[in-house]
Amino acid sequence: MASLKASTLLLPSSSSSSSSSWSSYCCSMKLNAAIHASKLPKVRFSVPKIETRKLVDEMNTKNINVLTSTPTANDVESRNSNTLAATQLIYAILEAVADRVEMHTNVGQQRDNWNTLLLNSINMITLTAAAMVGAAAIGGSGMPLLALKLSATLLYAAASGMLLVMNKIQPSQLAEEQRNATRFFKQLRSQIQTMLALGTPTQEDVEDVMERVLALDKAYPLPLLGAMLDKFPAKFEPTAWWPSHQLIIQKGNESHEGKQLETNGWSEELEAEMREIMEVVESKDSEDYERLGNLVLKINKILAISGPLLTGIAAVGSACVGNVAWAAVVALNAGALATIVNTIQHGGQVGMVFEMYRNAGSFFRLLKETIEAALEEKYLERRENGELFETKVTLQLGRSLSQLRDLARKSASFRNDGTAMDEFASKLF
Repeated sequence: MASLKASTLLLPSSSSSSSSSWSSYCCSMKLNAAIHASKLPKVRFSVPKIETRKLVDEMNTKNINVLTSTPTANDVESRNSNTLAATQLIYAILEAVADRVEMHTNVGQQRDNWNTLLLNSINMITLTAAAMVGAAAIGGSGMPLLALKLSATLLYAAASGMLLVMNKIQPSQLAEEQRNATRFFKQLRSQIQTMLALGTPTQEDVEDVMERVLALDKAYPLPLLGAMLDKFPAKFEPTAWWPSHQLIIQKGNESHEGKQLETNGWSEELEAEMREIMEVVESKDSEDYERLGNLVLKINKILAISGPLLTGIAAVGSACVGNVAWAAVVALNAGALATIVNTIQHGGQVGMVFEMYRNAGSFFRLLKETIEAALEEKYLERRENGELFETKVTLQLGRSLSQLRDLARKSASFRNDGTAMDEFASKLF
């Protein structure tokens, strides 16, 4: 029993010793693990750094752009009011243009009537005076002779004064000016109507239309006193009826790249074609009309001087009838020649022909400047579409597209050979 108790007493002590040894073993294992873990190699992982400040700035910029691009109610209302005001101004200009069309039409008809009435009246006066001179030379004497001489002299003097006024104002040329003004104002009216039909006009459109109206008013004035165009200029000059700033271009010295020239319907071939057309217009059409205009101007000056001079000589001759043997011959012949000159000048409407040449010269100058402005514009997207531009030039010259391209090739061939071009660009004038 004692031994059993002793063994019983020994059991707890042995168990306690084993537990303590187990705990010491665990502690030593943890210590060894910590020691080995401290000896492991250090591995560094590269984590990409995010530029926080830059990212925040980009986000703020995007937010600002979104906020600024979103129109507010005030912005929308302001735009609508500006658009409405521009539209009202365009309609007001359209009404003024329509009124100008009527005015120039009526004034043109009136001045055409002036030409007919003055021509017939002066010729009848001149022929009546010549008949009186003939009657006085045949058998007049005493008081009848004096009455015939005085009447013939007064009629010739009146014809001279009327011819001076008629040659100064050139009614046939005045009528042609008004016809041209009517045509250009009708063209402007159609363009304004097209603008209103296609979209909403802007303030720039209003300013452009206003400038064109004022340019036409300056080129073709209605009044005679103080504003009438010079009918006998020193040199033939085409009329500029378009605004001076209409063809302002933004020039650039840098050359276009090949890819750029393919944008907006333009290409290197089309640019070369337009340059050739511009060269033909300048060297053939414009030069020919300038030559003809100067020729007609000289003829008109000679006729304008000859008519009053002849009637003046006839007046002096009629006053000397009965006193000088050759007075009646001079008066009759001078009167007949004055009638012929007056009929050629005003019946043939030489002034109208001069104005027609001047208008044709203006047409070719505008066409040349338009092509030049389009070619010198360095931003191709600001140009008019190339195919549309080519079609417009084709229609203005009265040709087809194939004929226009053949003309450009022919011009280049003649220039390379060093010979002059034998064909005009326009088939209309």
